[in-house]
Amino acid sequence: MLYRENGQFKTTYQADQQIFPIAQDRLLIYALLAFAFIAVPFLASEYLFRAVLIPFLILALAALGLNILVGYCGQISLGTGGFMAVGAYAAYNFLVRIDGMPLVAAILLGGACTTVVGVLFGIPSLRIKGLYLAVATLAAQFFCDWAFLRVRWFTNNSSSGSVNVGELNMFGWVIDTPAEKYLFCLGFVAVFALLAKNLVRSHIGREWMAMRDMDVAASVIGIRPVYAKLTAFAVSSFFVGVAGALWGFVYLGAWEPAAFNIDRSFQLLFMVIIGGLGSIMGSFFGAAFIVVLPIALNQFLPVFANLLGLEISTVGISHAELMIFGALIVWFLIVEPHGLAKLWSTAKQKLQLWPFPH
Repeated sequence: MLYRENGQFKTTYQADQQIFPIAQDRLLIYALLAFAFIAVPFLASEYLFRAVLIPFLILALAALGLNILVGYCGQISLGTGGFMAVGAYAAYNFLVRIDGMPLVAAILLGGACTTVVGVLFGIPSLRIKGLYLAVATLAAQFFCDWAFLRVRWFTNNSSSGSVNVGELNMFGWVIDTPAEKYLFCLGFVAVFALLAKNLVRSHIGREWMAMRDMDVAASVIGIRPVYAKLTAFAVSSFFVGVAGALWGFVYLGAWEPAAFNIDRSFQLLFMVIIGGLGSIMGSFFGAAFIVVLPIALNQFLPVFANLLGLEISTVGISHAELMIFGALIVWFLIVEPHGLAKLWSTAKQKLQLWPFPH
């Protein structure tokens, strides 16, 4: 009975249009943000920052951008890894080629360059859709892999093809410890999640969802397919580009084109599908599932094998991890095809009714 809306009256349009209209949801989000910004930097270990929290935040931001395109607008994309590479390399070039370029400005400009590339590769969506669009965006992945591997200008004429960003400095604040990198990424994710939530609630978000549900009917009622689809590609690419810059600058520090290969594209697509299509919260659920589950399996498989009196090698652990991980993904998609966000929504509905059956 703690999750009831009784007594929460909306007397103004502003109150009725809040992001979280239920007071309990607002308190939960405020508590979660306070815990993430204040408590986690002092409680988490260096391993937790490097292996779990930082990759989770960056991949959640990339999944958020992909979810805008796939979940809200219904445009399938398999080139997300290439768009992340565009953001990373563009931000790197802005940082090393322009003296005094602020770190945040370089990351945002990297996202802006990714927006341009994303719109160019999104133009085919005006004529094709479904599997054909997926293949067209897959071409973007292969093109980006080739360009960053062969054109040495993107790597500042590096002979090895890898780049290194060195020290991260934002307005005199040197970001070098894992806790500081975590807070830096958390700030980006919080701002972009708020931006995404407001976008999907606006008229632009409603146009995206109309195109997703039935593009012909959307065109009949006056929605412009060109505007709706290309804005979805633009916003999605911007989010993914910023995530790519953070992945290269904060998580990797030094990288090469293989860091943004096609495996990254499929990983992000799995995050969106498992977390829940068309859900902001689902992007975070999917990122947590993809990041935490392999680490948990790697830690608990040897313990479980010892309990059964078996010995398992390191190679066996890695193979078993991949098989169990793949089986869990298939099982989850069969049991709950709408993702973890649907389970979260169902649980909230049950709490609103509890202890009554209906």
